[in-house]
Amino acid sequence: MARDHDPRRGAVYVALSSLLFAGMGVCVRAAGHHLPNEMVVFFRNASGLVALAPWLARRGIGQGVRGLATRFLHLHLVRGLSGLAAMYCFFYALARLPLAEAMLLNFTMPLFIPLVAWLWLREPITPTLAAAALIGFIGLLLILHPTVTGIPSAAAIGLFSGLFAAIAMVSIRRLTRSEPTTRIVFYFGLIASTVSAVPLVWRWQTPPAALWLPLIASGVLATGGQLLLTRAYACAPAAQIGPFVYLAVVFAGAIGWVAWDEVPTLPAIAGMLLVCLAGGLALRSRAAGATPAAVE
Repeated sequence: MARDHDPRRGAVYVALSSLLFAGMGVCVRAAGHHLPNEMVVFFRNASGLVALAPWLARRGIGQGVRGLATRFLHLHLVRGLSGLAAMYCFFYALARLPLAEAMLLNFTMPLFIPLVAWLWLREPITPTLAAAALIGFIGLLLILHPTVTGIPSAAAIGLFSGLFAAIAMVSIRRLTRSEPTTRIVFYFGLIASTVSAVPLVWRWQTPPAALWLPLIASGVLATGGQLLLTRAYACAPAAQIGPFVYLAVVFAGAIGWVAWDEVPTLPAIAGMLLVCLAGGLALRSRAAGATPAAVE
């Protein structure tokens, strides 16, 4: 996709994608209160893959075996399984934590990416990234409010969603050295849908009629959000518009307040602001001129 360098339009696309991600969180939460996490994850992946099919066809994945052949199946597996693990953790947290808090824990991904990239790709950690990590850590302490008995399990699992998402993103960076976007997207959808279908053998429950809409909408909204995000980064560098992704937390907080009367404490609000600041610093430091490689 050719760049047309329009930061304002890019920011609008990011804002719209953030709204769709918040809507996905609402759908996952609605379904997760009544169905096993395994089912919610499967429907998000399956419906998302169906929603992506027209986009994949337009981008050339319909070329047959030649378009799908890869010498890097192991990297696709790392990307697919880590992304799926992030989804399991994220959806678990969404069903058990305030909506904005669960969203924010998943959005800690930019704080983990430098560590993963250093361990895996030996990319250096700059002073700005180190400062961002420290600010983010302080913010997380305010949000997670650990006690002498530890961190609440749902919050800890939500935090792991950010770590697994960071592994997925670094694997995408590695894959883009040799793989086209459509192939990365296709293999993620295939791996995530196939693997997440396995637990249905013992965890299947026929959803009530009222839950079919949020189950299907979760995948459609997530796919729409990722496509809009991809389009946004074609308009401007991530350093300029990347921090706007944290609008998803703002939207989620507003929805949680109206729908579930969720009002965060003052320390939690302060922590959220610090994590958003840290994430913005990390994005601006690492992503200047970069374009996302794939759609989740």
